Amino acid sequence: MGSQQIINLDRAEFVENPFPGPKERYGARIALLSPRLGAKLLGYNLTVIEPGKAAFPRHNHWTNEELFLVLEGEGEVRIGDERYPLRKGDVLACPPGGTETAHQIINTSDVEMKLFAVSTQISAEMVEFPDSGKFGVIAMGPTGSDRKQRHFRFVSRPDQSLDYWDGE
Repeated sequence: MGSQQIINLDRAEFVENPFPGPKERYGARIALLSPRLGAKLLGYNLTVIEPGKAAFPRHNHWTNEELFLVLEGEGEVRIGDERYPLRKGDVLACPPGGTETAHQIINTSDVEMKLFAVSTQISAEMVEFPDSGKFGVIAMGPTGSDRKQRHFRFVSRPDQSLDYWDGE
């Protein structure tokens, strides 16, 4: 096993949430581990959620499955319309599905909450946001001539869709 396949979590390199939300409700730093590990089929990250905040809105995936391990702190998870407590050592599975699988992890404590996250990396993916009635389509395409992977992200509401034949 090469050293590029091993990272100690105390050496994780954090960035601000790549999809930052309103600061009064959302606040997280994320260390994207997959690229550094050379992972191909699963995504790995370390997420630190600020006290009293969430990392992301409540959402459900049509295609990808997520797993979270609470490393530090306490909080709660919203799954569907229910709320459940979370604490250090809890493992949470978020399978793909409809809004009944929609999930959001919230740090309800006054200290940071640290999660280790694993996700399948199937592209293209559709994500629903039941609280706001939005959906998002996310796809990762082939690497371009510039050696950078292409990304596509589109967020809308179903009633704002164009007709299939619009402009043809």
